[in-house]
Amino acid sequence: MRKTKMMLLGALLATATSAFAESQTTLASGPQSYEVKEFVADFTKFNIGDTVPEMYRSQEYNIKQWQLRNLPAPDAGSHWTYMGGNYVLITDTDGKILKAYNGDIFYHR
Repeated sequence: MRKTKMMLLGALLATATSAFAESQTTLASGPQSYEVKEFVADFTKFNIGDTVPEMYRSQEYNIKQWQLRNLPAPDAGSHWTYMGGNYVLITDTDGKILKAYNGDIFYHR
């Protein structure tokens, strides 16, 4: 009986380890794996295409050193801002969300 339990435990650990390794490989596949379609900031759910509050359009939230955060270059007429733990690409004119990345992209190597 004890031997059977140990074999079952071993099989469970092997399965869990391989699933964890697979998830880590998926995360490390590139910056696009950090892209999100929706996120929450300031108790509000945002989607691609929504307009951000005025506060996030200010220079205080404008991310100029996007390369250090492993973000792609902003398109012309847009800039990166930081909202609720996410990096969000917004238009300069009206603050429309073009793209968003999970904040964990900062640690991507």
